[in-house]
Amino acid sequence: MLDKSTFTPHGRHLIAGEWVSGETTFTSEPAHGPAHDYSVGTPALVDRACEAAEEAFWSYGYASRETRAAFLNAIADEIEARAEQITEIGTQETGLPEARLQGERGRTTGQLRLFASHILDGAYLDRRHDAALPDRQPLPRPDLKMVQRPIGPVAVFGASNFPLAFSTAGGDTASALAAGCPVVVKGHSAHPGTGEIVAEAIHAAITKTGVHPGTFSLIQGGKRDVGQALVQHPLIRAVGFTGSLGGGRALFDLCAQRPEPIPFFGELGSVNPMFLLPEAVKARGAAIGEGWAASLTMGAGQFCTNPGIAVVEMGEAGDAFVSAAAEALKGVTTQCMLTEGIADVDEGDTGLAQRLMPVLERKAGRLLVNGFPTGVEVADAMVHGGPYPASTNFGATSVGTLAIRRFLRPVCYQNLPDALLPEDLR
Repeated sequence: MLDKSTFTPHGRHLIAGEWVSGETTFTSEPAHGPAHDYSVGTPALVDRACEAAEEAFWSYGYASRETRAAFLNAIADEIEARAEQITEIGTQETGLPEARLQGERGRTTGQLRLFASHILDGAYLDRRHDAALPDRQPLPRPDLKMVQRPIGPVAVFGASNFPLAFSTAGGDTASALAAGCPVVVKGHSAHPGTGEIVAEAIHAAITKTGVHPGTFSLIQGGKRDVGQALVQHPLIRAVGFTGSLGGGRALFDLCAQRPEPIPFFGELGSVNPMFLLPEAVKARGAAIGEGWAASLTMGAGQFCTNPGIAVVEMGEAGDAFVSAAAEALKGVTTQCMLTEGIADVDEGDTGLAQRLMPVLERKAGRLLVNGFPTGVEVADAMVHGGPYPASTNFGATSVGTLAIRRFLRPVCYQNLPDALLPEDLR
């Protein structure tokens, strides 16, 4: 275990195993505690990181699943070894309470370990084999084998509202590394110290497991030119982003404008509507109103899954819901913003709910009953996002093991001898 002393950031970028200073700096703006200076990213640093990621891909992209799983587990171990320091600087930079940061750290390490187990299982490879049919008429069929292969270096943009689970070592990074893709992270300037200490954990895991140092790089700060240079770098093969609709759409357009366009897996924004069916509202409208208000304001309303809209029928029962929600909202205490800038389905609603389902399925990636959308389980069956603008690719998700598919592509091998096949197909 590391010592439990206060973490003091050095403010440098991590590029291919080296901590690199920049020519200019920016000063963090923590909610409380000391501010620190951090190097500002540049397109030149982006180029260095992408070149290193491409070099790393030739070994890491072809490493065994056991090697990659060990690396993911080592990252989780190193994050836990820095647990108290991460919580301390995370609460200082974001204003989030300690319990929230501790829970998010557990989610972060949990999804790293989940992906380690997922790739060891091997089902994600979707291996297929059509044996040769040399006597088939009118033409013989060749031997065909197919497997999912990593796509190459991936760019990841840290999110402001989840400094751990959706940032430096968050879901995008974890799933890309699990797939065999080196990662270049553009850190979020709202929590650069948190990003730095997590990068230190990843760097320690690289040293411990012996993977190529270019497998992970972190570039701090920077203006739009840094983000633009990253998504348009010819060696980057995909982008993972969780953030605003405006910022995400700008990056999405840049990806499409490349001479060789690449996929942009952006999760940008949604309103997460709740449809309150009449029998449920009659039975417990006031309780639902209180719960809706609590879910809406959790984390100062900065969760991407908070219930932004409630659709309820006018009438006495609906009024009870509205009154309870309004009263609950009055009692919400002031919370720090990240940056300046019950039961079974009520049987009387089943028929109406059945008619509503086909409409909702075309508009959302996750449907839930008798609950609130805030809080997303990291699991095999989870889908986070949905049709645009919730996601730029409705067939993908950034939460759960399905997220790995974003950074894989199917490759078919026709009549290849075993010696030339990927290890997972031999």
